[in-house]
Amino acid sequence: QVQLVESGGGLVQGGGSLRLSCSASGLTSSRDAMGWVRQAPGKEREFVAAISLSAGSTYYTDSVKGRFTISRDNAKNTVYLQMNSLRPEDTAVYFCAARRFIVVGSTDYTYWGQGTQVTVSS
Repeated sequence: QVQLVESGGGLVQGGGSLRLSCSASGLTSSRDAMGWVRQAPGKEREFVAAISLSAGSTYYTDSVKGRFTISRDNAKNTVYLQMNSLRPEDTAVYFCAARRFIVVGSTDYTYWGQGTQVTVSS
């Protein structure tokens, strides 16, 4: 049974930083990939970033490139999303997700966390 638990959301002023964490259990394959997907009020879910757990290859949506960094600590079974230079348009619920084989840009994940709210004030 795969479980994903996010933490680290909150309220921050524009230009500020937050770090999200996702603690994973039950992922057993080196082919697994994890990602962050966000959903703003009234909008569809949007791919943010993804990482392959074996090679550590990373992928980002264009709007966060240069501002967000996804990383993993396999020893702790944890994936992080460091978010810098936050903008009001980054406001959303951020979900940690996992699937077998990375698919760049996809929101089609097999396993999902409960989500954590990120609010960026102007």
